[in-house]
This record gives sequence, structure tokens and C-alpha cells, in this order.
Amino acid sequence: MKTIRKYGEAPYTIGVLHGGPGAAGEMRPVAVELSKDFGVLEFLQTKESVYGQIEELHQQIFTVTDEPIVLIGFSWGAWLGGLFAARYPERVKKLILISSGALEEKYNKNLMGTRLGRLDAEERDDISNLLSQLNAGELSTEDFKRFGELMTKADSYSLAKDLAAKPIVVNKMIYDKVWSEAAILRKTGELLDSFALIQCPVVAFHGNYDSHPIEGVEKPLSHVLSNFKIVQLAQCGHTPWIEQFAKADFYMYLKDELK
Repeated sequence: MKTIRKYGEAPYTIGVLHGGPGAAGEMRPVAVELSKDFGVLEFLQTKESVYGQIEELHQQIFTVTDEPIVLIGFSWGAWLGGLFAARYPERVKKLILISSGALEEKYNKNLMGTRLGRLDAEERDDISNLLSQLNAGELSTEDFKRFGELMTKADSYSLAKDLAAKPIVVNKMIYDKVWSEAAILRKTGELLDSFALIQCPVVAFHGNYDSHPIEGVEKPLSHVLSNFKIVQLAQCGHTPWIEQFAKADFYMYLKDELK
């Protein structure tokens, strides 16, 4: 599997990291749009551990450029970008977090409740059944895809049909193994401790309708980082580039940060 995709013309100064974990390819629309103005690298992660993905990313960047780059991480990719920047500060010029999950456990207690409140009764029943299968380790690939679709609906403010990204099938094995480790890092405080080591400027983009609470990103990082700012996007859920009311502002602010 080719794990680096190039968009635009060299020099390649920007790298994008997908979420999931295991949702390789979902950042392609962002890479394509940014490539109108910049050389962009899309990194596809294949390793089945947090440490493995950090080291895989290091090797990916090293094979393309010796210069520090701007890393843009979405969802899980925001955490991966932060963990990478903490471990390899000389490789990251700037870190941009898009729709990061909360950095501390205490901000995340009502995530599923928020999501369920945005779905109808039939969809809530589906989620209940799917969660039971997921917790029992019995969720099929097709059911896992359905679970992702329902979460996307719950996490979104107003998706524009003509903007909707091509569906991404998440690699369930990568998701299970990496997320179980990542959840422990947050619970123990090691995740935030790692972010506190970041030396480059950090900018977070977060939709005001994202199920993942914005205060779970803004408050912890404001306390541990001296060069941090957050951009709140109005009428926007978890995936800004497919939100009909937020897409234009998202790209405008993002390109301003990259310039």
C-alpha cells in the first residue's frame, strides 16, 4: 500500500493526517483544495499501535523532506500530530488541529449522550444494538460502517450533499488496537503531558456543533501551551469541509494560517 500521496507542486510543506484511527484517505478533499496554493502530502497510517503510527509518520516525512513541515491533523490525526510534534519537535514547523477529541477524560463524559440526542428513535435503537456488538467484539465490517455513518450524522450540523466526501471504510483492526491505547493515554494524563512538550505554534479549529466539546481542547491546551489559539467555526460539526455553512470559512481561515 502506498502510504504517501502528493498533491500540487513541490516544495511539499504541508502534511495532512486522517482520523479514525484507521480512516486512511478521508483527508483527500482537504489535500486537494489546499494543493491549489501549496504542495501537500497526505499520510496514510497503517500501523496497529500509537507508537507504531508515530514512527511510521516520522519515516514518511523523512523520505520526502529534510525540512520541518506544517502538520494538519483531523480528529485522531490531531492527537497523532501532537504526539509526533512532542517526540520530534525539529520536524514540525506548525501544528494545526481540526476537530480534536478532548485532551482530558473529564470533558468527554457526555459524548455519546450528546450524539444519541441528535438521532431519531430508530437510529438510537440501531446504535444501542451496534454498541452491544462492538463491546462484545462481534461487530462486522458492514455494521462498523453503519455505526460510522450514524456517528457522522450525529456529529454534523448540516452536511451539503454536493460536498459530502466519498465514504471511507475504516480499518476496524487498526481502530480497535490504536484507539484502545489512545484512550489509556488520555485517561492517565500522558496525552496532555505529551502535548505540553510541543514547541511549535499550535492552532485548533473546532465546530461549535461538534459533539466533541470545544472546551476539552481549548482549556487544557491554553494551560500547557504558550503559543496556542483556537478558531471556533459557526454552524459546524465535526467535519468542516463537508459542512455547507462552514466550509468556506474553514478553508479561508486555514489558508490564512498556512500563509
